This record gives sequence, structure tokens and C-alpha cells, in this order.
Amino acid sequence: MSDIIHLLPDSVANQIAAGEVIQRPASVVKELVENAIDAGATEIQIFIKDAGRTLIQVVDNGKGMSETDARLSFERHATSKISSAQDLYSLRTMGFRGEALASIAAIAQVELRTRRAEDEIGTSILISGSKVESQEYVSCPAGANFMIKNIFFNVPARRKFLKSNQVEFGFIMSEFERMALVNTDIAFKLVHNDVELYNLPASNLRQRIVSLFGKNLNQHLLSVDVQTSLVSITGYIGHPDSARKRNAWQYFFVNGRYMRHPYFYKAVISNYEQLLPAGEMPHYFLHIQVDPSTIDVNIHPTKTEIKFENEQPIWQILSAAVRETLGKSNAVPTIDFDTEGAPEIPILHHGQQVEPPRVSYSPDYNPFASSSAKPSNHSHRVDYDWTQLYKDFQSNKDMPMTPEEESGEIKIPSKINCQTSVENMTKVSSEAIPLSIPIQETSRLIDTGIEHLQIKGRYILTSVKSGLMIIDQHRAHVRILFDRYMSHIQDKKGVSQRLLFPEMIQLSPAQGAELLSVQEDFEALGFDISDMGGGAYAVNAVPAGIDGLDVSTLIDKMLETATQRGGDVSVDVHEVISLALAESAAIPYGQILSPLEMEKLISDLFSLTAPNYTPDGKTVVSVIGDDELQKRFR
Repeated sequence: MSDIIHLLPDSVANQIAAGEVIQRPASVVKELVENAIDAGATEIQIFIKDAGRTLIQVVDNGKGMSETDARLSFERHATSKISSAQDLYSLRTMGFRGEALASIAAIAQVELRTRRAEDEIGTSILISGSKVESQEYVSCPAGANFMIKNIFFNVPARRKFLKSNQVEFGFIMSEFERMALVNTDIAFKLVHNDVELYNLPASNLRQRIVSLFGKNLNQHLLSVDVQTSLVSITGYIGHPDSARKRNAWQYFFVNGRYMRHPYFYKAVISNYEQLLPAGEMPHYFLHIQVDPSTIDVNIHPTKTEIKFENEQPIWQILSAAVRETLGKSNAVPTIDFDTEGAPEIPILHHGQQVEPPRVSYSPDYNPFASSSAKPSNHSHRVDYDWTQLYKDFQSNKDMPMTPEEESGEIKIPSKINCQTSVENMTKVSSEAIPLSIPIQETSRLIDTGIEHLQIKGRYILTSVKSGLMIIDQHRAHVRILFDRYMSHIQDKKGVSQRLLFPEMIQLSPAQGAELLSVQEDFEALGFDISDMGGGAYAVNAVPAGIDGLDVSTLIDKMLETATQRGGDVSVDVHEVISLALAESAAIPYGQILSPLEMEKLISDLFSLTAPNYTPDGKTVVSVIGDDELQKRFR
């Protein structure tokens, strides 16, 4: 029997390794930019086509490579970062394994042009599927120029499972933001499909945050700066007013490397627990510097997880730093130390005798002796004489009945204002309410106008054959508006309301790219938005019927929802946009409705094909059956 164990060819081994290192186009961008950073580049340009499927090009002005280094860089475990295992505990570079370029070359068509500053001529290498096609001299600028074409061209299964261009480019944007935030001394440029999205000059962290995420965030940034012998923590956290329910910008960087760390995340979030409504998350951009020998970054293929030797004390320092910053910003409620009403403490001089305290009392005082004691201000329980109450009730039965009571008629106002909430309804004496209502008279109640009742500005109660129906007014309106907006998008017949003066809004490049991808849906809803350049946009028209809404906040929310939920290929972008607008324009909780408004809302709701739930699955209508009502009064 022949031997069955054999060595895999390098090309196959590289493809297997690529499965861990190169998961999607964003992984290629990350690895190439990290190499440029390690090469000492001060300017990095990234060109993307079709979300990285067709082309990923990274150009830098770093050290460049010699002819030999350029060829050797595509071999597995070929690196300039370390030379022994001991170097793993003193890493100051982004890369160190020497697997990235070999993995990229195994699943794509790669062209490299590179030159060192001291060389007169550079080197060009073409590699396809780990096979070197050519290597020749070429004239090129100092630095490196990597062009990655047709990613996963030889691994159809991997290419098939790439998501939509919108989703894949979202991952690229996330990697770009992380690297731009941690390397503020490097100028970055990002171009997608020949459209320049970012052109970031070298700057400080605050300016870089504002350039990436918009000017509106600037006023909400709170500076963090803590220096200890164990750790240095600098950066910014967001004021509680800037918190978001989804898509909060949360970044940890350790020694210049992006990191996910649930334990440190709790150190930050725990200080916001009493300051934010449930479900809202704060922003933070925190840089942590520690001794490289006290951490291990070689525990995950993507290097986004780090083990700390001094995890517990760093947690405490981080938590204290966030708490102190929030306190200085007046975001945390302060204690009032006003001395008004405090007891007066006498000042004693040297040699002065201290008079012992005395308690005066009357030996003749007996609190139980007098029945005319002064009433107490303290609350007390009232002990009813139930026997007397019963006698009074019996005596009332012997009183002569009024003509109305003899006839069994009940006088009810001809018109009742249902606009008044239940809490504010006039209290009626219990003596005016009969103990029972004759069955033959119950129909008169329906004719009085009490068909719908609003509770707490939130729910609408109405009677149905099977019992009592409760409707959530906000969710009901969301359901109605969602179906209306979906119809507008499908028919492209949204009604616009022109603004007297265009409203100017400022969007980040990422938001601008998102707006471009969903612009047709916005126009179908009734929006008219013009790009004025430099991140400025003019809103010329909005959908009819959304008066009173802040246009800038509305568009921000719609784009945020589209970015967050549009990332799921199973979710229709039309639905995402329609739902975001419906949630913003729907009747808010607390708004008092007139009887006609309640009638219109209920009528519109039950004219829909699916009135019971909101588009995202929340309950709109709940019915308490007659059986359940009877159980409550047994």
C-alpha cells in the first residue's frame, strides 16, 4: 500500500492561508495600507473599482524595495519586521508574519511597481495565482504601487459568496476609517469608481475625526488624556447628547493598532449607563499606549484581538479616565452642597466652657389624657367604620327615587371631548354613577361619540365585537406611512413640497457616497437634493406632509438606517428608506388626537393588508377578549 501523506504545493497552501488572512476586498486594503505605513509612507492613495472586485490599487511614497526584495516579498513567511521569536514581544510594526502578499498573490492578479529613493530605476512584477508571469525594470516614482485585479478569480466559491458592492465597500470604508484615525500624521486619499471620497491631509486626531465623520460631531467631543507609568490613554469620547441607537463610532487603538476588546468596552460603557436611554450607545476614539512586551497581538489572523498582561489595572484606569472626563463636561449630575437649612454650629474659643446639652420636659404632660390633641402633620391610616357605612347605604335605599331613576333613564352629555386625556378628565362623584346600567340602555352610550378613547397620548382604545382593542398610535401611523412611501417609490409618484429657501446640510464623504447610492429612492419619495461640493448639499424639496421635522436630522437618520440595515442583502433598500422616513414622520407619543383624527387613523390602518405589525415586526394592535375582561372582574 502506497503512502497517503504528501506535501501540498505552495500555490494550494497559499490559497488555504489566504482563507484566513484575505477574507474579502477590505482585507486586501488593510494589508497593503499597513505595509505602506511600515514602509514609512507619509502619503497613501487608495483607488477602488467595483468595491474591490475589479481593482484595488494602493500607492505610497515609502521606502520602496530593491529588485530582490520585491521578488522575495511574495514568498510565504518573508518579512522585514522580525528575525526571531523574541521580536514578537517588542513589535512596533503593523505586519510581522510575512503572509499577506503571498496570500493576496494566491487569489488575485497582482502587479507591483516599486523603487527605492537611491535607485535610478524600479522593478515591475506580474503575478497571477502565485505564479510569477514576469519581472522587469521600469521607470516609476519612489515608493510602491500595488494593483490587485480580479480578486478570487481562481476561487469561484469565494468570489460567489462576496456580498453586494454596497456591503463590500462598507467594509473597505470601515478599514479605511480605522487606519486613518490611528495614523493622523499620514495624508490619505480614497477614490471609488473615479469619485474622490476622502482627501485627508496630515492633521491631529480631532481634525481627522471631524474630516471622517462630519463637523456636527466636533462640538460633542470630550478630550481624554491620562498618563501613568503603566498606560497612556488619549483621545476623545462623545458627549451623551451625541449618542446613537445604531452605528455608533467606537474605536480602541493599542500601540497604533485597531483592537476589539469587550472588557475595555465595558469600562467605557459603564460610565454612561445612567446618562443614556436604553439602547443608545456613545462614541469614543481612544488610543492606548503600553509597553509592547506586556501585550500579545499574535492570537488572531486579523490581529484585532490583543491579550494584556495588566488587564485589570488598565480597566480601572480607563474607567476612571472616562468618568473624570464626563464629570468635567457637566454630563454627570452634580450634588448640591448648598448649606441653606443646615444646622448652625457654634464657634468655641480657646478656654470657653462647653455647656452640656439639656432636654426640657414637663412631668405633668400626658399625651393620652386629652382628646383635643392637636392634629398631626404626619400621614395616618383612616380606619373606616364599615358598620356605619353599611347602615348609611341601607338608609339611602329607603330614600325616594327621582323621576329619572324611576324611568331607568341616564342623562349623558350630548358631546364628549375625547381629546382630553384620561388623566385630565373631570372627577365625578361616585354618588352620581349608578350601580348598574339597564341592558336596553347600553346602546345609547355608543351614540354619544365615545367610540375611541386615547390613553396617555400613546394608545387608542376602541370597542370591537370580540372585546376591547388597543392600538399603539405611533406604530399604527408608521405602518400607514410605510405602505404609502413604498407605493411612492414603486410608482415614482412621491409628492414634493418645495422649500422657500433651500436648506443647506453637511454630509461626510461616507454619507455622501450612501446618498448617491440611494438617490433615486430619495427622489421617488419627494426629496430634491443637490450636491454643492465640499460635502455641502442643498435640500430644495422634501416629501409633502413632514412639516416641522428637522431636515438635516431626518436625512442623517435615513442615511444611517440605510447604511446599517442596507448591509443585509436580504433587506430591500426601498424598505429601509421608507421605514426610516415613516418612523421620523409618524405621530409621536404624547400627541393628543381629536376624535376625527383617531377615526381617520383607525380607518387608514385597517384599510391596509397587514395592519397588525410594523414593518420591523413590532405589535400595532392588541385585543383583550371578552373572556379575559370577565376574568378580571371575578
